[in-house]
Amino acid sequence: MSSRHRDRQRERRGRSRSPNGEQRDRKHGRHERSQKKSTSNRDGEKREERRRQENDRRNGEERRAAHGSPERKRQRQNTSYRDGEKREERQRQENNRRNGEELRVAHGSPERKRQQQNMDIENVEEGVSQTKEEPNFELSGKLTEYTNTYKGVVIKYNEPPEALKPKTRWRLYPFKEDKGMSVMYIHRQSAYLIGRQRHIVDLAVDHPSCSKQHAVLQYRLVNYEREDGTAGRKCKPYIIDLESANGTFLNNQKIEARRYYELKEKDVLKFGFSTREYVLLNEKSKVSEADEDDISEEAET
Repeated sequence: MSSRHRDRQRERRGRSRSPNGEQRDRKHGRHERSQKKSTSNRDGEKREERRRQENDRRNGEERRAAHGSPERKRQRQNTSYRDGEKREERQRQENNRRNGEELRVAHGSPERKRQQQNMDIENVEEGVSQTKEEPNFELSGKLTEYTNTYKGVVIKYNEPPEALKPKTRWRLYPFKEDKGMSVMYIHRQSAYLIGRQRHIVDLAVDHPSCSKQHAVLQYRLVNYEREDGTAGRKCKPYIIDLESANGTFLNNQKIEARRYYELKEKDVLKFGFSTREYVLLNEKSKVSEADEDDISEEAET
C-alpha cells in the first residue's frame, strides 16, 4: 500500500473523530442508535437477572411446598414424635386395662376376695358348708333391693317371680271392738301394700303406730301335695312385714320381719298397736251364726 493511501486513511479516521464528524454522526442518527443499543442491552441484562431471580424464588417455593422448610420439618418431626409417644402411652394403658380385667375375671377383684374370705370365715364359725348354695325358692322372706318406685316414692318391696292374681275371691273383714266395718275385697290384684302412706298404699291403716309401708299381702303360686299324693300348684295368700316399727301380728303372734307367712281362712291380722282386727275369709267360707249376723249387719249398713 502506498504512503499516500495510508495518509488518506489516517486523515479519514481523524475526521471521523473530529467534532465535525460527531456532528455528522448525530445528524445521520448514528450516535443515538449506538446509545439506544447499549441501553437496550443493559435493560435486557436487567430483565434476564430479574427473570433468573424470579425462577429461583419459584423453584425455592416449590421445593419448600414439596419438602417443607427446615423449621417446618423440625416441627413435624417433633409433632410426630409426641404423637408416637401418646399412642404408645394409650396402648400401654389399654393393655394394662385388659390385663387387669382378665385378672379380675380369672381371680376376682381384691374387694371380692375380701368379701369371699369374710363369708368363708362366717360360714366356718357357723358350721355352714363351704359349697355354693343352690337357688332356694322356699319361704325365705328375703327381698330384692329397693328398685321399685311409685308416684316418686321408693317402694320397700318387689313382688317375687311366683306372684299371681288369685281366682278365689278373698276378703278382709275389719272389726274394731267387735264392731264390723267395710269389707275389703282383696282378689283383684296379686299384691296389696298395707300402710299409713295413703297415696301409695292399697290398704290404708291410719293408726299412728303403723308405718308408712307396714306390710304386704302377697299371693304366690306354690307347690302342694294333693290328697291322692300327687303334686300340684296352688295360689295361696301370704303376709310379710316390711320391718315396720311396731310389727305385724298373725293370730295375736308377732311375725318375723321380711319373711313370708302363709295365711289361712279365718286368720286374724293386726298391725302395730291398732285395736282393729282383720279377718281373712273368702266367698266359700263357712262361718258361724254369730259371724253370719255380723256380716249381714255390715251388708245392711
